[in-house]
Amino acid sequence: MIEKPTIIGGESLKRDDFIEVKYPYTGEVIGRAVRGTEEDVLKAVEVAKEGFKEISSLTPYERYEILMKTADLLRQRSEEFAKTLVYEVGKTIREARTEVQRAIQTLIFSAEEAKRIEGSTFLPDAHPNGKGKVGFYIRVPVGIVSAITPFNFPLNLSMHKVAPALAAGNAVILKPSERTPLTPTMMVELFLEAGIPPKALSVIPGYGDVGRVMTTHPDIRVVSFTGSRKVGDIISRQVGIKRLVLELGSNSAIVLHRDGDVDKAVQKTVAGGYAIAGQVCISVQRVFVHEEVFDLFTEKLKEAVERLKVGDPMDETTDVGPLIASSEIERIEGWIEESVREGAKVITGGEPLNKEKALLKPTIISLVPTDSKLFKEEAFAPVVVVNPYKEVDEAIDMVNDSDYGLQVGVFTKDIQIAWEFIKKAEAGGILINEGPTFRVDHQPYGGVKYSGIGREGPKFAIEDYTEIKTVMFDLS
Repeated sequence: MIEKPTIIGGESLKRDDFIEVKYPYTGEVIGRAVRGTEEDVLKAVEVAKEGFKEISSLTPYERYEILMKTADLLRQRSEEFAKTLVYEVGKTIREARTEVQRAIQTLIFSAEEAKRIEGSTFLPDAHPNGKGKVGFYIRVPVGIVSAITPFNFPLNLSMHKVAPALAAGNAVILKPSERTPLTPTMMVELFLEAGIPPKALSVIPGYGDVGRVMTTHPDIRVVSFTGSRKVGDIISRQVGIKRLVLELGSNSAIVLHRDGDVDKAVQKTVAGGYAIAGQVCISVQRVFVHEEVFDLFTEKLKEAVERLKVGDPMDETTDVGPLIASSEIERIEGWIEESVREGAKVITGGEPLNKEKALLKPTIISLVPTDSKLFKEEAFAPVVVVNPYKEVDEAIDMVNDSDYGLQVGVFTKDIQIAWEFIKKAEAGGILINEGPTFRVDHQPYGGVKYSGIGREGPKFAIEDYTEIKTVMFDLS
């Protein structure tokens, strides 16, 4: 049993009110975290005001050193973190190890960016009234940042918010998903061990009451949220006058043109559609295939998907683990049944392998109507839609027929066709001859439309966690 406290400014709070954490594969309670309260948030904000003074007074190099030490500590304890991720999320042990390694890289990139927060000069005398004046601007930390993170990447997505904010000299209050509070709390403990000023970092596991105070408190200057569109919409209406960063998911697409590499497109669809049981905001959910290669692609994809091993996440050979909860099986079954009633065809899968263990057979479904949930909404399950198209403009229209726009993968050898998608596809990222699930942790990452506001990646996150201060000298 893993037990973790609420931590406010370095102080571990223990009380007999816990959030239980269940292993999705067995339903067994494997840990618990002290449940935070609204009063805890109010206390954390007051503590963070002092913490902000302390961390912002550190030099960039001092913050760099602390973050690099945290990366070393995480590297030393990487297997412990990976196993905890398996028990919390249900992702396979191989996927969990990858997340830990990515979190280390996110830390390193953030540490390096601590030394690159720079301003620039400008020319006041380019204006008729500016003669004799000299001007420049600097970037300064905003103050207190609220970071609210989801269940699917509890370590690396928490790192993407916390590490850049600390690198820029801010105080941070973190609320992880109530489903996965253990690894984020372990992460905060590493930062404290590495020497981050204790008052500059708090973690408060909790529910909506905690999140509401963290988004509405007037002394918090930035709210960074990753999660569902529904919650993101609520937050956007209640934050008040503060900066807001949202990453709200997608139903990402692959387009395979007739000249594209079919085998590579199959490989990337499998890797992107079924990793973490499809519970990734840039999972491959919709695949649009030119009619000339549609049958070939579908046949090869079916063969590849049916080779996937589904089961125990701790088994080194498992490819697909459970969904976060068995209730998700019932939801996605309903979506599949709806699309079949409307004319879709299940190519493989489409039913539970073991409902009690939250295992769904990896599913391919074709000819899905564009007004069905499977086409329109974010499935967050190991389900891939495969539909044909004739013309490039038709494929672009189908990609854009979504409220979301995070990343799109396009497979073609024709640079002009690639450029058409780059210009016209409504997404934050266009990947040519690569799947939309590919991401490196220092890229500008984020979406358009209802996929969110702002960009992750330490360099770009720091732009949201700092503000410009203008300086002017009159030398006349």
